[in-house]
Amino acid sequence: MIIVDRALRAREEEGRPIRVGMIGAGFMGQGLTNQIENSVPGMRMAAIFNRHPQRAVDVYEYAGHENVTTTASQPEFDNLVAQGKPVVGEDPFLLSRCPDIDVLIDVTGSVEFGAHVILDAFEHGKPVVLMNAEVDATIGPILRVYAKRHGQILSACDGDEPGLQMNLVRWVQGLGLTPRVVCNIKGLQDPYRNPTTQQGWAERWGQNAAMVTSFADGSKISFEQTIVANATGFTVLERGMSRGATFEGSVMDTPSMYDIDQLRELGGVVNYTVGPPLVKAYVLAEHDDPKQRHYLELYKMGDGPLYPFWIPYHLVHFETPFSIARVVLFNDELAPPLDGPVVEVCAVAKRDLKAGEILDEYGMYTTYGEAVGVAEMSSGRYLPEGLVEGCILTRDIGRDEVLTYSDVKLPKGRLADRLRAEQYRHFRGETWLEELLAANGDTVQLASAQLASASAS
Repeated sequence: MIIVDRALRAREEEGRPIRVGMIGAGFMGQGLTNQIENSVPGMRMAAIFNRHPQRAVDVYEYAGHENVTTTASQPEFDNLVAQGKPVVGEDPFLLSRCPDIDVLIDVTGSVEFGAHVILDAFEHGKPVVLMNAEVDATIGPILRVYAKRHGQILSACDGDEPGLQMNLVRWVQGLGLTPRVVCNIKGLQDPYRNPTTQQGWAERWGQNAAMVTSFADGSKISFEQTIVANATGFTVLERGMSRGATFEGSVMDTPSMYDIDQLRELGGVVNYTVGPPLVKAYVLAEHDDPKQRHYLELYKMGDGPLYPFWIPYHLVHFETPFSIARVVLFNDELAPPLDGPVVEVCAVAKRDLKAGEILDEYGMYTTYGEAVGVAEMSSGRYLPEGLVEGCILTRDIGRDEVLTYSDVKLPKGRLADRLRAEQYRHFRGETWLEELLAANGDTVQLASAQLASASAS
């Protein structure tokens, strides 16, 4: 980012680096820490939390640090951060409540845990950058309501697919065109993959097999495109989008996949495909000025009415520091929803499931996620993929069948369930989820009330 690099250099020269607190220390957190500590002036990784503290220590050491301190004491933690010494917190709230940390970044991929940390960060005056598409796609709209109440920002990140696509959307809009399609490109799609089938690939790259599975089975890309849909107001042509349809032609030929009149009627759609090659994401856009269409044809952008704009790669943790700086220095939020959810991610059975089974989380053995319009999601009472973990099946479910709330017994006491119920009421005026939670003996209260109780304890 052209402006961001100079602003960061200025912070470096002033001796006022942006102090980042990172929640999670997995594969991406490791890469991000190394990038910030060794390649980004004006920013430092001030502290890390991970449920296994030694992993966070390992991440600091990977980035070249020695003598990393681990602590559960808030005063000791705050003192170490103030001195600029690398510190691992044994509690995530040490980071959200530290006065010398400027911003949190969540790289966990957890919806329930992420919700607690995000709200606590807002309560203590901190913006949050997400490398956690799952929480953003599941309860992002209502979390941003809480962010605004506290004068904070909840942002997607540069480098990851939602941020990459929304940067491209904003750039295309800046050229004066109207985006109609935002498409994410995959190299593989198989909804029945699981951690066993993906173990070899995960080990080769040092990644988590469940996360790799979520890439392969379509869950991750469904979360990502949901974020883009909610940030643009676009919808999906059908549940599951293209379900990984293969497109082997040139990116210049992608407009042939769509009906322009249908796109105009819908406003726009999000999608994903396997291919075209050498493309990571594209935007198809139209221009209402015939004079400008003449120039676009001259510039070899095709003959319209849809013109393709694309990016060949996404560099994830290399680019993520840009969004951290955009949030802290410019209050620039990346990929915020325009309003309430337009698209959500429902849970679909990955295999035949039996009553009494306890569902595992996304990227595992029991379910995969598909993006679906919110009207269908709500009317069908579909179970969200981001909240499947721990649900107990009350009936047999066939493979590829969408799971609904009536098919499961929910775990009690989850903040994310309450937030999602509040999201439906706040944006859609619907109370059915609140009523369902209450009928199951799970008292519905505003997340702010639960947060206040947790802060006091």
